[in-house]
Amino acid sequence: MRKLGVVWVLVWCLFAGQAQAQSAKAIIATGGIGGVYYYYGTQIAEILTKANALPATAIQTAASVDNMLLIRDKTEPDKKTYFLATVLPDTAYFTVTGKHEKFAEKPVKATILWMMYPNYLHVVTTAQSNIKSLADLKDKRVSTGAPGSGTEFTALNLLKAAGIDPEKFKKWEKLGAKESDEALANGTLDAYFWSGGLPTGSIVELANTLKRKGLDLALVPLPSTDPGVAAFMNEFKGLVDPQVVKKEVYSLSDDVPTLAFWNMFVAPESLPEDLAYTVTKTVFENLETLHASVKPSKDTTAENTARFIGTTAIPFHPGAVRYFKEKGLVK
Repeated sequence: MRKLGVVWVLVWCLFAGQAQAQSAKAIIATGGIGGVYYYYGTQIAEILTKANALPATAIQTAASVDNMLLIRDKTEPDKKTYFLATVLPDTAYFTVTGKHEKFAEKPVKATILWMMYPNYLHVVTTAQSNIKSLADLKDKRVSTGAPGSGTEFTALNLLKAAGIDPEKFKKWEKLGAKESDEALANGTLDAYFWSGGLPTGSIVELANTLKRKGLDLALVPLPSTDPGVAAFMNEFKGLVDPQVVKKEVYSLSDDVPTLAFWNMFVAPESLPEDLAYTVTKTVFENLETLHASVKPSKDTTAENTARFIGTTAIPFHPGAVRYFKEKGLVK
């Protein structure tokens, strides 16, 4: 009888977990159409929905900052509606700690489900511009990214660390990736910031467009020896790594040092532990589907996420941690 009772308890727990998942729904905040965030989030929504893990819908947004606002302001636990999101780590850190101006009065309560893939900071220009360092951006026509985007947030913080006031640019634009590509190709912009996976398709296309115009694509080097880069890395210690964009990625003349940030897939603290576990487990049991659909997602692996657990300034959700413990990757 005791064994039968245990079985019934297990069956009841399983049924209760499934019932909870079926009554809840997720809205996945992504990024702009054409960017990796949008396709990544859309694929996650499809995986969750097809597996009957959790009804999920992906929506287009301005990316990181807007996504954290949605988690904070639109998640409704009473209605079992939860916003999940793709986000850059520096943006996540500032919004969780209240260091971002839009979150100073009310920080977002968010946790990490898993690490997605590394974003590489691109400062895109042409070889003919003779922009060789951050300092060379002074008095130039520069775009710092779409308003409310993670790219803009990173760009402005890096410029601040380097002592560069964007108000003093010859022209300060706030354009998305597509508009920045067009402006650079048309000669109305000297450089622009972009944070994305490797390769970013639009930059590959830009390189071809520039070549037809007799110009060569170039990326501004961001070595850790640059005082501005060093100050930025100190500010975001543990969230940013020095990396290199290999020359073959965009047919550059040389490898280019830059900064990499591991994108995070995050959830509100209010997401029930069983749901966080179910979402994480379902996605990682369907990684082949994700990897086949979104090229940068090849770095979304259980092993890559496990090495960050316990080391990030933002905590992981207990439900996600439970999954990685079951896999034997976390003690």
